[in-house]
Amino acid sequence: MEDRLKKIKLLILDVDGVMTDGRIIFDSNGVESKFFNVKDGHGIKMLQRSGLEIGIISGRESQVVANRAMELGITHVFQKSLDKLVPYRQMLETTGLTDEQVAFMGDDVIDIPLLRRVGFAAAPADAVAEVLPFAHFVSKNRGGWGAVREVCDLILKGQGTWDSITSRYYL
Repeated sequence: MEDRLKKIKLLILDVDGVMTDGRIIFDSNGVESKFFNVKDGHGIKMLQRSGLEIGIISGRESQVVANRAMELGITHVFQKSLDKLVPYRQMLETTGLTDEQVAFMGDDVIDIPLLRRVGFAAAPADAVAEVLPFAHFVSKNRGGWGAVREVCDLILKGQGTWDSITSRYYL
């Protein structure tokens, strides 16, 4: 796993069930809400400070996701992507990266083609059973409850950048 982690330059995330707990809440006016974990967001920011790029590929489309991506400074955002390999190929072309330089975290069968292709595949603890054989890493936390943070920390530690990125917190 260490060899895989050292090569990562881009982390791509699914949203529902990975960045969130998978619940989609609509109020009586049809306004959608999702719950994101602040620790996941901080992990994403630390990865960005280490020089990694972050991307989102979601099967659904939601303004809430666009807002969260903008807040976190994520520029590679693809929504309503039922074939996630299409935007994935676009990201590779845009960034000039190869499969082995990409990590992806997904939780459902729609994510399997991408999990099979990337250099480092991860899944949250509550991913559907069919996904687990394709994951190099399964988090201890569920989606929306720190699973993304586990992957961020794992990449930072695997690349030897954890100490330099977190040193400012220990002053």
